[in-house]
Amino acid sequence: MSPVVVLVGAPGSGKSTVGRLVADRLGVAFRDSDEDIETAAGRQISDIFVEHGEPHFRALEKAAVKEALATHDGVLALGGGAILDADTRILLKEHRVAFLEVTLTDAASRVGLNRDRPLLLGNVRGTLLKLMDERRPLYEEVAVLTVRTDREPEEVAAEIIESLGNQQ
Repeated sequence: MSPVVVLVGAPGSGKSTVGRLVADRLGVAFRDSDEDIETAAGRQISDIFVEHGEPHFRALEKAAVKEALATHDGVLALGGGAILDADTRILLKEHRVAFLEVTLTDAASRVGLNRDRPLLLGNVRGTLLKLMDERRPLYEEVAVLTVRTDREPEEVAAEIIESLGNQQ
């Protein structure tokens, strides 16, 4: 079993929104690794960060992504930092991965002052820029497709679906 496509990208890139559209149009299930983590832990990611720290969260994330890659056959969206783990990047090379590329302006406006994103507390734009710059090479490393998200989610979903058809 293997996901139809795995979506990666910075916070605010539209992974969940676009992922749900792609899944709906293809008639497959949508899954979000962040939701898996919250369900398994019985608490929100922001609470996991506060109570146990980022290293604990990253360990939960690594396990959730590994399990989802092995068992999910629909569209899978990963948390923005999932690609930080080298083992996860190795696993992703066996899958069709789409990097949703977002501008700083779009990401900041989509994320806003979201308290549920613990790494973005404080200077949202500055932190986003730093995360985007640090992670871009890792997103590009695992992606077979890069899609700009500075347009309507339906257009982004259509491009991904078209690309999937061309990769068959």
